Amino acid sequence: MKYDKNHALLECELGALASKSGKVRDVFDLGDMLLMVVTDRISAFDVILPNGVPDKGKVLNQLSLFWLDFLGMKNHLITADVNEYPAALHPYKDDLRGRSMLVKKVNMVEVECIARGYLTGSGWKEYREKRTVNGEPLREGYQNASKLDNVLFTPTTKAAIGDHDEAIDYETTEKLVGAQTAALLKDATISLYSTAADYALKHGIIIADTKFEFGKDADGSLILADEVLTPDSSRFWPQSSYAVGSNPPSLDKQFVRDWLDSINFNHRPPAPQLPEDVIRRTRDIYIKAYESLSGKKLEI
Repeated sequence: MKYDKNHALLECELGALASKSGKVRDVFDLGDMLLMVVTDRISAFDVILPNGVPDKGKVLNQLSLFWLDFLGMKNHLITADVNEYPAALHPYKDDLRGRSMLVKKVNMVEVECIARGYLTGSGWKEYREKRTVNGEPLREGYQNASKLDNVLFTPTTKAAIGDHDEAIDYETTEKLVGAQTAALLKDATISLYSTAADYALKHGIIIADTKFEFGKDADGSLILADEVLTPDSSRFWPQSSYAVGSNPPSLDKQFVRDWLDSINFNHRPPAPQLPEDVIRRTRDIYIKAYESLSGKKLEI
């Protein structure tokens, strides 16, 4: 078996292995657990781009592992040590090393949980028009990239590939998942963000916002799952270049979004091919984000 780091699923001799391919991750059903493999694919505006970014999958996987350990919340991880994988996967360790993990099967909550510590992106756009974010009224006086008085919980729907996530208010979240679960999601999202943001700031990085996903295990308790605080799911701003009034150059996917907007991409498939210089710069940004936050060299 070889793993096409950009596009293809694993091709292996494991029988009728059920699989699911997302925008970036491929997930394989091993019966009592899942194998999650992070490709080098990159998406923007919920559209998968035709060419990937070398080693991006390893950044996302290894940074998620760092945060899962640091945050300490109950999570879906079993192991990321390929030597501990089932014997049937051992011939493929070189393909899986650094970009995969074995995880528990959990019932995923069908809401994406966004924490906003700074006013930017779609939140800033809504605020300019209505003085609200996700329908929640905010005070006058904020500017683009302002630090919010309080961390906001701004959930969205989970869209299929090619569709766009839709912002939902807290009342809608309660209707979707129930009042008790909605409260747990809000509390966990704000707590995890606050802990990570405080840590990151000590390492010169502002986490402007981020997305968490949660599931529930067999006893119904909340489980942190999927990617955690990566450049794909977060806005990372170098503290040294932060200034209220404009978005600083970021250590995340915004560089790719900005390039797509510069060529007037309409945010719908098919996406254009990324030029080599954009790919190279994006790779550098992702690796810098990982190494700044983890304090480690990326294992390539």
